[in-house]
Amino acid sequence: MEVANNVTEFIFLGLSQDPGMQLMFFALFLLFYMVILMGNLLILLTVSSDPRLHTPMYFFLSNLSFVDIAYSSATAPKMIADFVSEKKVISYWGCVSQMFTFHFFGCAEIFVLTVMAFDRYAAICQPLRYTTIMRANACIVLASLSWLGALGHSFVQTFLTFQLPFCNARVIDHYFCDVHPVLKLASADTTLVNMLVIANSGLISLGCFLILLASYTFILFSLRKRSAESRRKALSTCGSHFTVVTFFFVPCIFIYLRPSTTFPLDKAVSVFYTTITPMLNPLIYTLRNEDVKNAMERLWSHKVSLKEKQKG
Repeated sequence: MEVANNVTEFIFLGLSQDPGMQLMFFALFLLFYMVILMGNLLILLTVSSDPRLHTPMYFFLSNLSFVDIAYSSATAPKMIADFVSEKKVISYWGCVSQMFTFHFFGCAEIFVLTVMAFDRYAAICQPLRYTTIMRANACIVLASLSWLGALGHSFVQTFLTFQLPFCNARVIDHYFCDVHPVLKLASADTTLVNMLVIANSGLISLGCFLILLASYTFILFSLRKRSAESRRKALSTCGSHFTVVTFFFVPCIFIYLRPSTTFPLDKAVSVFYTTITPMLNPLIYTLRNEDVKNAMERLWSHKVSLKEKQKG
C-alpha cells in the first residue's frame, strides 16, 4: 500500500476532551475491559474443561468468547491508555493494523453469531436430523468459513481505505481507527470507496441480521407444537442470543449502512458494539444458561476439592 502521503501519525479526539470525564471514562472502561477478559476466559475454561459441554452450541460459544476477547482488545487498551494521556497519538501503520484487526474480529463475530442462530434453528426445528446436520466436521467447516470470510472482509476494507493518499489532515474525530472517520481525512475523492464500504460492511451486517431474524421466526413458529417446558427452554436460549444480536447488529447497521458521513452520536453508538456487547455476552450466556452455570459450579467444586487435598 505505497501511496503518496506525508502523514506518519494520526491524533484521536477520543470520547471526550474534558479531563474530569476522561478520568471517569478511564475507570469505567477499565472495569468493562476486565469484565470482558474475565467473563469470556471463564467461558472458555468452563467449556474446554467440561465434556458435557463439548457440543456444537458450546463449540460456537467458545469461538464467540475468543472473538470477544480479541475484538475488544483491538480498541479497548489503546482507548483506556488515551484517557490518561495528554496526546492521543497512533502511528500510520498502527492505524492500519488497528483497522484490520478490528474489522477482522468484528466480522468474525457477525458470522459466528449467524452460525449460532443456524445451530439453534437446526436443534429446535430439525431435532431428529440435528446430530447429522451439526456433526463435528460440519461445525469445523462453518467456523473456518466464518474466520476466512472475516479475513477477506478485513483485507478489502483496510486496503480500500489506505490505498488513498493522506497529505495533511491527521485528526480523527473518534477513539479508534474506523473506516468513515479515516476516510474524511483522505486527500482524494472517496465516493467510490464509500460505496464499496457500504457494500462490504453495511450489507454484511444487514444480510446476516435478516438471516438471524428469519431463523428466529422459523423457531417461534415451530415452538407452537411443543410442550410448555420445551418452549420455555428454547425461548430462554434464543432470547439470550437475540439480546446479544440486537445490541451488536443494530449499531453496526446504523454506522456502516450509510454514506461516509459522521454524526456526534457515532462514538457513543460505537461503544455498544466495541465494548458493551463483548461484556454482555458472558453475562447473558451464563446467567440465562443452566448448563453453563452447572458446569461452572462443577468446575469450582473440583477446584475447591483439589485445594483441600493439597492441604491434607
